[in-house]
Amino acid sequence: MNSEEIELYQAAVDLINTRYPSGWGGAAAVRTETGKVLTSIAPDTMNDALSLCMEVGAYLEAHKLNEKVTHSLCIYRADENSEFLVLSPCGICQERLVHWGGDVKAAISTNSNELVFKTIRELMPHHWSLVNGNVM
Repeated sequence: MNSEEIELYQAAVDLINTRYPSGWGGAAAVRTETGKVLTSIAPDTMNDALSLCMEVGAYLEAHKLNEKVTHSLCIYRADENSEFLVLSPCGICQERLVHWGGDVKAAISTNSNELVFKTIRELMPHHWSLVNGNVM
């Protein structure tokens, strides 16, 4: 784990501790090509069909800034006394990351709860773009 990955993890932890001082908490952090760290949370909704992944806000911010995402991380904790756990990006978020290419690194869930990053290409070795020659 390098210092940039640790900084990304810490940014998400800090946001959770600030936004959710007690109880459940979750947040995402992404790093852009220029070194910016963008964080976000999932919006609170009254209807689950309207909810979004925790990463979406940071992805949209990167789009707004016209910056390439290089790393993505999402973590949560069950309550303020629980350890932080890494959540692998869902399939939709993996597709969102494809926008910036197959070399984008995403933190993944592991049995040992280590901080491990894999490229989107590693997570999606049979991506649909293979059939049209636009391999990510």
